[in-house]
Amino acid sequence: MLDSVHVVSHPLVQHKLTRLRQSETMPPEFRVLMRDVGMLLLYEAMRDFPLREMAIETPLGSFAAPTLDNLDICLAPVLRAGLGMVESMLDLIPFAKVAHVGLYRDPHTLEAVEYFFKAPAGFSAYNVFIVDPMLATGNSAVAAIERIKKRSVTRIRLISLLAAPEGIASVQAKHPDVPIYTASIDANLDAHAYIVPGLGDAGDRLYGTG
Repeated sequence: MLDSVHVVSHPLVQHKLTRLRQSETMPPEFRVLMRDVGMLLLYEAMRDFPLREMAIETPLGSFAAPTLDNLDICLAPVLRAGLGMVESMLDLIPFAKVAHVGLYRDPHTLEAVEYFFKAPAGFSAYNVFIVDPMLATGNSAVAAIERIKKRSVTRIRLISLLAAPEGIASVQAKHPDVPIYTASIDANLDAHAYIVPGLGDAGDRLYGTG
């Protein structure tokens, strides 16, 4: 089932990921790096999107040029850390809509608890990219996928900055139809369900709340 997991090994992605991991990287730089990596991961996640030809006029004449066949794309960041990646994704595809999935991890059960959900009209017709930076236990990603599937969405992809084997296994067990795009598959989870070696809590490092 690892065929559905795509590790983006591009040198720029790996270089920026290394800076994100370093404990001395402060929130201002961390935010820029997350924006950069988010855009690059989305770039790879859209690599196989279909194109169609569109008749256009260049300054020198007519031309049948390739364009995306379907512009119904929605980004669905899992709050709050997902917001650190989605703004640069909108720079890449400004026509995209944005859904918001508010989830927090119960500190005792580690289960995902929903507190907010908002999606655009006609949501079921969209290609949806769930943006969940840390795929650790997989509980929040699975909850986000299930919430979105309840709205009859059938085309879903998951973008995570980092993934643990445990999180990948959880998503694949429950939603084998959802491909995963990540910059790294790390070693494991620690006793507190943090990714090791990881980069710490992405939300805290984004917003300086650690």
